[in-house]
This record gives sequence, C-alpha cells and structure tokens, in this order.
Amino acid sequence: MHKITLKTDAEIAIMAEGGKLLAFVRDETVKKIKPGMTTLEIDQIATKLIKEVGAEPSFSKVPGYHHATCINLNDVVVHGVPNSQTIKNGDLVSLDVGLYWKKFHSDTSITVIAGKSTPFQEKFLKAGRDAVDLAIRKAKIGNKIWDLSWAMQSTVEAAGFSAVTALTGHGIGHNLHEEPAIPCFVAQKAKYTPQIVAGMVLAIEIMYVAGKSDVVYKNDDGWTIATADGKIAGLFEQTVAVTKAGPLILTTQNQ
Repeated sequence: MHKITLKTDAEIAIMAEGGKLLAFVRDETVKKIKPGMTTLEIDQIATKLIKEVGAEPSFSKVPGYHHATCINLNDVVVHGVPNSQTIKNGDLVSLDVGLYWKKFHSDTSITVIAGKSTPFQEKFLKAGRDAVDLAIRKAKIGNKIWDLSWAMQSTVEAAGFSAVTALTGHGIGHNLHEEPAIPCFVAQKAKYTPQIVAGMVLAIEIMYVAGKSDVVYKNDDGWTIATADGKIAGLFEQTVAVTKAGPLILTTQNQ
C-alpha cells in the first residue's frame, strides 16, 4: 500500500481555495440541469465555468478521459461519459466534477432530479445526503476510516438501500486519487483500517443504489459503470480536510 500523504496547514489553505471554486462550479452547473438537455451540454457548462475561474478540470488529466465531468443518469453509478443522451423529466442526474488549482485537486459530486421528482426519489436522495454528512462528522482525529465506512453503509441501509461495494472514495492532493481508500461499506475490521490524523484530505463519497449492490460496465466505452439490476443509483461526495479543530469541508462556498 502506498503511503498516505499528509498536507500542511498552508497546503490545506490552497486546497480550500480550489474547493471553494469547485463548489461554485458544481452549484452553478446543477442549477442549469433540466429536461431536454444532453449530458454533453452539462459538461460544457462545467468546463466553461472551470476555465472562467482560472482553474483546470481534474478529470481531463486522467489518461484516456477527455471531459471535465462524469454525468450519470438513473442506473449509472459512476464514470458516465458526457454524450448526446437527452435528459428526461424525472431522471436522476449525478454530476461528478473535479478541479485542479495551484497543483492540488479537489473532487465533488451531487445527485439531483431533473424536473418533477417522486417521494421515493426524494427519500433516496435524502439517504445519500445524510450518509455523507454523517461520514464527514466522523472524519476527526482518533477515529478510523472504518467509522466513515460504517456511517455511510448503515445510513443508506437504514433507509432501505444498498452501498456499492466495488468502488471507494479516496485521499486527494497533488494526485486526484491518493491513499487511503475510503469504502462506503465496511470492508474489514476497524483495527485494520487507517487511523485518521490531522493533515489528511479525503474525498468522502457515498455510492449507493436502490436495489442490489452489484455493478457492471453498461456499454463498451470502458468507463460507464451501472447497476446490474437496472435500479437507480446515487452519488454524493465532498473533499474534506482533517484538522485539529475537526473536519473542514473544502468543497463548499460557505468557508
């Protein structure tokens, strides 16, 4: 396993600058999502905003990927490639976007309903928001990564849903994906997971589904991962720094 890279207070301050910019990009892009748009049009909005704030898209730095975002519709869990697919009224839309600022990455995602929602969809989204919020509160010195995993899994399961077990959140910094892995499910005993210490910066991410947790590649693009049973999936993610004062959400405009 690679070593966990801790960040200094000065580096966290830079990451907070980038996180605030990314939160702006995420929030402004989400406002524009509506039925009739294509997923590529959403990506173009985010790309333009990232350029306007003077940053670079993190995801287009990933070898073989050429977009600023991943846009996931309905049964797609992660890595949906923006294309000409049109969003319909009532579609579940996940926006996953990263930003590179002063040599540091930040990463965030959010799931919304395009147009009119159903009570079931609202319950589903609330479970994801609650799960990541609780996990963030657990990201404090002395806890283990296990505490974050259990917070996410137990929250979505209590609402009647399932955490995805094939994918994880991650550390973040000079690299988009760093150690430690942050499962949104309990993968091993608590004592075997890393202890949380000051200076960690974590992309805490809940990936969850309405049905069974099994996932498959949906098509032949080599990226798009969807639920095996065709039921809906959701995604919420924040970049969070561990400080002596407690967890600090970096991907927010309210710093």
